[in-house]
Amino acid sequence: MNANHPKARMIQLPLRISKRHQRLARTQFAALPWRMAGDGLEICLVTSRGRGRWILPKGWPMDGVTPAQAATIEAREEAGLLGQPEDRCLGLWSYVKSGAPHVAMVFPLRVDRVLDDWPERGQRRRKWFSPDRAAAKLDAPDLHRMLLGFEPMPQMPAPEPAPHPAAS
Repeated sequence: MNANHPKARMIQLPLRISKRHQRLARTQFAALPWRMAGDGLEICLVTSRGRGRWILPKGWPMDGVTPAQAATIEAREEAGLLGQPEDRCLGLWSYVKSGAPHVAMVFPLRVDRVLDDWPERGQRRRKWFSPDRAAAKLDAPDLHRMLLGFEPMPQMPAPEPAPHPAAS
């Protein structure tokens, strides 16, 4: 399959980064949690802990996991969402936090389970929105464009198991 083909998949490798260097990167990985519901595509946002603004779940690089997996871990911790991450990065946006520039990469997460209890439940709210309403809730214009242009990848069928050679 050609690398420019829409179904081509980039392979991510786990990051190797020491604990003391994880925050020096000033790069974060965000999940774009989505599901199909009766009215079509829905996007889940969470509130920030500080000002209560609507945001995507995001966090720092983690040793031994891919960026998409790190975004998935943050979605579970911040919003109680479990699902299947995609290795494709939808894009990135930059912002200033505590006076320092940051860049966040966004990875789609197809949500297949919503937990009633999760680690940051007492600190955040979560809510499902249509893509238009979710985009309107977010501050960053780059995120608006990502949400409005987001199209889930078609579900790939599970690969057929390889036939076992006949025993002789």
